[in-house]
Amino acid sequence: MRIIHTSDWHLGRSLYGRKRYEEHEAFLNWLLELLNAENIDVLLVAGDVFDNMAPSNRSQEMYYRFLCRAAESPCRHVVITAGNHDSPSFLSAPRDLLRHLHIHIVGAVGESIDDEVLVLEDARGEAELIVCAVPYLRERDIRSVEAGESIEDKERKVREGIQRHYMQVCRRAEQIQTQLQRVVPIVAMGHLFAAGGLKFEGDGVRDLYVGTLAQVGADIFPASIDYAALGHLHSPQMVAGNEKYRYSGSPLPMSFSEANREKMIMKAVFWEGAVKVSSIAVPAFKALHTIRGNWERIQAHVEKLKAEGIKAWLEIVYEGDEIIANLRERLDEAVAAGELEILRVGNLRVVERSLAGEGEMLGELDVNEVFGRCLDVYDIPSEQREGLLAAYREIINALDAEDLRAE
Repeated sequence: MRIIHTSDWHLGRSLYGRKRYEEHEAFLNWLLELLNAENIDVLLVAGDVFDNMAPSNRSQEMYYRFLCRAAESPCRHVVITAGNHDSPSFLSAPRDLLRHLHIHIVGAVGESIDDEVLVLEDARGEAELIVCAVPYLRERDIRSVEAGESIEDKERKVREGIQRHYMQVCRRAEQIQTQLQRVVPIVAMGHLFAAGGLKFEGDGVRDLYVGTLAQVGADIFPASIDYAALGHLHSPQMVAGNEKYRYSGSPLPMSFSEANREKMIMKAVFWEGAVKVSSIAVPAFKALHTIRGNWERIQAHVEKLKAEGIKAWLEIVYEGDEIIANLRERLDEAVAAGELEILRVGNLRVVERSLAGEGEMLGELDVNEVFGRCLDVYDIPSEQREGLLAAYREIINALDAEDLRAE
């Protein structure tokens, strides 16, 4: 039996204001071709199907069109669990209808543990796979709140709650396996942060819980688990060096800093009680290039890309000593008559010279200190500063609160 494991599609995501519908469409078409070419039996999607809880009409259209085409492929079953970016209710709404296409949706923790334990059948109607389809576990699902508890108490309760939930689900899977009286693989799904997992700058991974990453150990998966299909971390990786516990990572780079990181999906093949896990590289559907340096170096790099007929989105980071007031205009002229589009321009030297002192780096300064230095640069009178600082802090607090609500 052949399984494909993927996660973190983030349909509807933008990059510096540019929607990435074409890239996602290309990925889904590629994935469909793979399901057919590899004769895949089961597709597992471990959370963050959408980038936000109110996906656009186009994102929904891509998603449902993919599911209909997947149902027509050799793939007998599709299992989708919710991630922290997904709306559990939205994802689960068509669950009963999609079940008739052998598409199984688990958006949230249900009333019964059996809602998360799926027995998938082969073409002859015999059980071929048991899936512990655990969605993203929200705090209200896994811990109680007590007056006066400390941050350490909250973190401990979250970790214990996650472990307890997996013990219950996996125990039920083991009971079913025993009842079947034959070897049927057990796969666990999850959208969580496993201890030792790697995050990288610009990979777009958010903390799952307030005040903690709630990193759980690989020991939450009992020995009976033949494969763990995980989501949330955007770089493909093993958990605790175990090749059977995997993050597939996101299929698209989340930022320019991820442009050179190879993207993967995972393939697991089961036979006679054994499993072989391999990775399949996802093609780059849109070229992302970061160009750094002085004006001469940037200009030369742009001309090289144009001469090669490269179609790409660009991030330009100007690091020259010369202060160029019309930098954006000159860059737009440089990329004209080509297939290049500039999404972001950074002028680090000007900013650092304006705000950072000798021996300082802008990234090392506190956000409030940076704003204070902005007021200094623009000679804001002292009588106006208190009100501006108060408004600035209010905005920062509102943005922080919005980020927390989005989790």
